[in-house]
Amino acid sequence: MATHLITGAGSGIGAAVARRLDERGDDLVLLARDAGRAKELAARFPGARTLVGDLADPDRLSWAFSHQALPDRLDSLLHIAGIVDLGPIGDLRPKTWHQQLNVNLIAPAEITRLVLPQLRVSQGHVVFVNSGAGLAAHAEWGAYAASKHGLKALADSLRHEEKPNGIRVTSVYPGRTASPMQAKVHSQEGKEYDPARWIDPESVATTILMAIDLPRDAEVNDLMVRPGR
Repeated sequence: MATHLITGAGSGIGAAVARRLDERGDDLVLLARDAGRAKELAARFPGARTLVGDLADPDRLSWAFSHQALPDRLDSLLHIAGIVDLGPIGDLRPKTWHQQLNVNLIAPAEITRLVLPQLRVSQGHVVFVNSGAGLAAHAEWGAYAASKHGLKALADSLRHEEKPNGIRVTSVYPGRTASPMQAKVHSQEGKEYDPARWIDPESVATTILMAIDLPRDAEVNDLMVRPGR
């Protein structure tokens, strides 16, 4: 039975992935930002373990993890959580940059560092749910795109470094996906939000499961998922 550590399991793509893995009987370790959120996730996914750590404060993740029980091995680490705040470069203050870089880039790097021993034991798989913004930046997407471009670099470097240890690394680049984050983006853009126009989180979850279920003789390095409508 495989064990998966998932960030962002509370909604959107993360919730879809967690539900699919739970339904097939895999063990889940779900990262929550605080004890209240951990309680909500535990109620939603009975039998799952929870781990508390705030992605917005990556400097404290090592301390937080050291005070909680980690699994002895991990078959996958799924970085799905993320935040977005749009705005022109000329208006963005350091706080906005720090928030997105912390959650979208620095925290994934730190969590990966902290659980690499468990991933090496099982020759596990690290999946970074990136974004189309991780490949091309557009007006008012500067801070978010910078964090996601950095996440691509993190994944690429990790893939080369950990290949001798048997760890596979995949970056998934979804287009606009129907989720609370997408609703926020539309609000910031001043546009009406119609979830039917965008990718269903279940479709992205299908691609993630395909990557982690791939036999050991192959790996998916980069996977782009685009709206089909």
